[in-house]
Amino acid sequence: MISTDAATEGNEAAALLECARNLVDPQLRSAVESLPGSIRRVAMYHFGWEHADGSAAGGQAGKAIRPALVLAATRAVGGDPERAVRAAVAVELVHNFSLLHDDVIDEDRTRRHRPTAWTVFGVPAAVIAGDAMLSLAHRLLAEDTRPASARASARLAGCVIELCAGQQADCSFEERGPDEVSLDECLAMATAKTGALLGCACALGALYAGVEERAVGAMDGFGREAGLAFQLIDDLIGIWGDPMQTGKPVGADLAAHKKSLPVVAALTSHTPAAAELAGLYRGSMNTPDEVSRAADAVDRAGGRDWAQACAGDRMARAVHHLSRAVPDLTAAGDLLALAEFVTRRTH
Repeated sequence: MISTDAATEGNEAAALLECARNLVDPQLRSAVESLPGSIRRVAMYHFGWEHADGSAAGGQAGKAIRPALVLAATRAVGGDPERAVRAAVAVELVHNFSLLHDDVIDEDRTRRHRPTAWTVFGVPAAVIAGDAMLSLAHRLLAEDTRPASARASARLAGCVIELCAGQQADCSFEERGPDEVSLDECLAMATAKTGALLGCACALGALYAGVEERAVGAMDGFGREAGLAFQLIDDLIGIWGDPMQTGKPVGADLAAHKKSLPVVAALTSHTPAAAELAGLYRGSMNTPDEVSRAADAVDRAGGRDWAQACAGDRMARAVHHLSRAVPDLTAAGDLLALAEFVTRRTH
């Protein structure tokens, strides 16, 4: 039976993530170590396995949420998760390709509590390492002998194109005024930029379980909706997250004038706080006081409440999709625990 106790679910999700990490990390590390020397050095640093000088480091390669979703999706539809480990590694490589490029595009200087790869090795080295990771992900699937590999490779390629379109839309928003981006546009961008890869992770897990296309599509729908909920919470953390937990400065997204979902919801609320926020977004907003005032304006304009409510609605939609692939949801307890984790996290 699936527990609804938050602490129990948190512990269950932590155990699932640790299990996924134990299954995926050896193959992930082996794949990264196959890269050419200078590229390998950047990738090993990015994953937290090495310091900048190449000496061993004890960091972890992220939370492993996406690989865990691949494995949990396989299990939910009756497959053996160990058969899907290569797909889980490929998804994690694609995710980290996007992180390396995002850090360059956004000029983020910290990730996982230490300097981002581009600040250490330079922009060209970080971009090239990301490109190599993307190619490595596709090679892993191309070399896989399991029947699902060809369909999985095609689906992952399509996902990357969608992810890139979402990133391009996100960048284009920065060139537009605070009153020139609609909430529908922002939701579509977030679905492509974040939801597509989580949907792909769940779909690949189902593919490796050998289920019919209808179930694969339903699992993709589950992941997409959960991914949008994930992005909504991530955007809230980007404004109000604790730097000690996030590894990024307080209000980093506001200081960067990011038109995240809570911000756009606030800007389109037609409230006095929305006008105040728009004025701040037209300025430099490079002092702690200005960032604090912007965060307060987002809150007063209803952006925080809207994002929290929307995350709950998207998770309800996700469960509806999941029920089409797994009529008895008790069989999908791992997937639900992971989804609950990503929508209740604080960093």
